[in-house]
Amino acid sequence: QVLLEESGGGLVQAGGSLKLSCAASGRTFGTFGWFRQAPGKEREFVAAVIWDFGIPLYSDSVKGRFTISRDNAKNTVYLQMDSLKPEDTAVYYCAAKLSYGLTRGQGPYNYWGQGTQVTVSS
Repeated sequence: QVLLEESGGGLVQAGGSLKLSCAASGRTFGTFGWFRQAPGKEREFVAAVIWDFGIPLYSDSVKGRFTISRDNAKNTVYLQMDSLKPEDTAVYYCAAKLSYGLTRGQGPYNYWGQGTQVTVSS
């Protein structure tokens, strides 16, 4: 059974930091991504990483503030979020796909976690 389990969400003040984790089990993946969905908005791309090589891709809105990384031994992907802003408030989802390739689109991702809430207060 494939499982992506996010953790690390919470409430933080603007300018603060949070680190999200996504523990994967059940099979190996080529690429992991983080997406987010704010209330009343569509889900949007945040960051992605190719598992074997650690090559990242970021959305313009988080570039320079967020860092995606992975721990091969723990089969876990992280999203370090610094300099958080109220507009970063959303449910954050971890996603994975079998193929290698950085993409901002949601369609190619085969597996999704349940999401974790991040709230940034002003």
